[in-house]
Amino acid sequence: MGDEKSSMAITTRDRDRELLIPVADTAAVSLSPKPSSSSSAHHAGRETFCKVIRSWASKKFMTGCVILFPIAITFYITWWFIHFVDGFFSPIYAQLGIDIFGLGFITSITFIFLVGVFMSSWLGASVLGLGEWFIKRMPLVRHIYNASKQISAAISPDQNTQAFKEVAIIRHPRIGEYAFGFITSSVTLQNYSGDEELCCVYVPTNHLYIGDIFLVNTKDVIRPNLSVREGIEIVVSGGMSMPQILSTIDSRIIPGEISRINSI
Repeated sequence: MGDEKSSMAITTRDRDRELLIPVADTAAVSLSPKPSSSSSAHHAGRETFCKVIRSWASKKFMTGCVILFPIAITFYITWWFIHFVDGFFSPIYAQLGIDIFGLGFITSITFIFLVGVFMSSWLGASVLGLGEWFIKRMPLVRHIYNASKQISAAISPDQNTQAFKEVAIIRHPRIGEYAFGFITSSVTLQNYSGDEELCCVYVPTNHLYIGDIFLVNTKDVIRPNLSVREGIEIVVSGGMSMPQILSTIDSRIIPGEISRINSI
């Protein structure tokens, strides 16, 4: 009898122990610390704030680069040009014991101005023609001189010798698309149906002096109200200096009048 009571007590105690173990585990789990929702929200807000700050700083930095880049390039090229031009006459002043920065640059600019005045006269034109006669008989130098002269003639203020006569827009390469170019000359095409007046339009492709030449009927050439210098700026800038609105010149205006308008 006593043995049965003792075995029953042991069984009851084991059962109670098994029932208490999960309860203890559950209590331990419930007593363990959990991350609060407020701390998670605070961490997420801090990350969002950091991202906003980084995005704002990156945009402002790029804006500063965009603004300062053309200014820096302009000052650098101008400074290089001043040193380059100053180097023509500064050695002469150095030999004389005069060391004033900018004096050679001023002398070079004055010299260029005097050359322009002299070459505009009859005597200067004669000297220039004689010099060109000698240069054009030199094997290699004549090609370099001719190419350089064509480049300088493209932006010459003299409308009579200007390589680019007018700015033109032609329909190319297909209907609905237009190409930006310059009228360099005009030609008359004689065929069985009669004479047809054509314009020689130079369309730059990769660079101002690398492009294609098209012969287009005069009636198919669109003449915008742009000067040659404005057209060159548009080509050099890759179209970024193109005005938002283009107006055409009346085709009834004579070419001389168009040249006069473009030169304004």
